[in-house]
Amino acid sequence: MWNALFWGAISGSAVFIGALVAIFSPIKNSWIAYIMAFGTGVLIGAATYELLQGSVEEGGISATACGFLTGAAVFTTLDLFLAKQGGHQRKRSTQQHSSNSGLAIFFGTILDAIPESSMIGASLIEKHHVSPLLVISIFISNIPEGISGTTGLLKSSFSKRKVLCLWLSVVFISAISSLCGFSFLQHASPNMMAFIASFAGGGIIAMVASTMLPEAYQEGGPVIGFIASLGLLTSVILDYFSS
Repeated sequence: MWNALFWGAISGSAVFIGALVAIFSPIKNSWIAYIMAFGTGVLIGAATYELLQGSVEEGGISATACGFLTGAAVFTTLDLFLAKQGGHQRKRSTQQHSSNSGLAIFFGTILDAIPESSMIGASLIEKHHVSPLLVISIFISNIPEGISGTTGLLKSSFSKRKVLCLWLSVVFISAISSLCGFSFLQHASPNMMAFIASFAGGGIIAMVASTMLPEAYQEGGPVIGFIASLGLLTSVILDYFSS
């Protein structure tokens, strides 16, 4: 139980670390884009090797396909709703956010964090140890989210204290999501585990395609493709040495 809380908090803490970087040591948007692109590649690898491949082996292709498409559809539907409220700006450092969009940005970040963190907890059930690939990929991808989101919020009416409290709550929710993944999936059937893991995978792929890659390319240009490829290769290496 404590392992689930700890590793969920570790993965979520990257958002808070990114916020601290944005507040006390601002970096160029291009470097934020490079980190985001690398994190995108690692996340794609984690979703493929850790979630989808495991789901197919555990519960078969039907449960995996249903879970993956459902996860992608749910994320897209919620993201469309949040976008109308300003939540699409949660990864944007170049746009000014209105105070009315602050809550949408918060829920958009939670929308990214919950499925990722829940699978960290679920990985402890079968393996009895955390998945290094999942934790590292989520951690890397959360840093630019904290940096870019904080930079944008600071350009509006959000105080530093308010922004830091926002991201601290994300750390807490990530830890609780990981604990829930560990606690509630203890006795889940193989088909249910496959559905839930692939559901998270679908949400992650939809998230990186709709939010992370567009922002990274806009700020970093064509080199983003190569950096994302390096991230994917890194996930392959991590999976090889952790298996």
